Amino acid sequence: MFYILDVLIIILLFVVFSIPHSILASEKIKLAFAKKLGNAIAFYRLAYNLFALLSFYLIYELSPKPSLTVYDLKYPFDLMVLIPQLAALAGIFWSFKYICVKEFLGISQISRYFQGSYSSELDEEMTLSIGGPYKYSRHPVYFFAIMFLLFRPTMDLFYLTFFICIVVYFYVGSIYEEKKLVRHFGDIYLRYQKCVPRIFPALPLRAYNTEEFADT
Repeated sequence: MFYILDVLIIILLFVVFSIPHSILASEKIKLAFAKKLGNAIAFYRLAYNLFALLSFYLIYELSPKPSLTVYDLKYPFDLMVLIPQLAALAGIFWSFKYICVKEFLGISQISRYFQGSYSSELDEEMTLSIGGPYKYSRHPVYFFAIMFLLFRPTMDLFYLTFFICIVVYFYVGSIYEEKKLVRHFGDIYLRYQKCVPRIFPALPLRAYNTEEFADT
């Protein structure tokens, strides 16, 4: 009974984190801030990321930590499980090669602001990357992050619950994110959606020709 209550509290805290995080990511809220801040909206992305990290840390600390062990791998399996985890970490870095990390973090926006070259975009300059891992998954960072978190030598109830919440959050977040991408890129992104899986690559694994999504 105590375990069920702990799980429900963890889920509730994750929802408390997710709702304001999602609201602040919406274009409607960004536009409202842009009207008041003008070009100072350039600081929005960095502030948003810092808020997300802080709030995520808080719900992690506040969450109950049920110690029920789901599994505990013994030697040598506890070491073998590190192989897919390291591969997933390499996949995350591979994915970051195809996006502007500084833009993602909010650093490029602030640089443009101080250089006096900030334009009318909200908190980022949107680009569409369909090379590398993006041929196999529309959200490879989510995919590799899930794989990295999944493979563990020891799993307890707290971690399992938190992991499931993260997977659900990634999936739901990708839906709202793609609505914005469709509005911005139009038919190109619609064609991309039809050819490449959302998060989990389809089997048999094959790369999609990026020319299929070229603007014509």
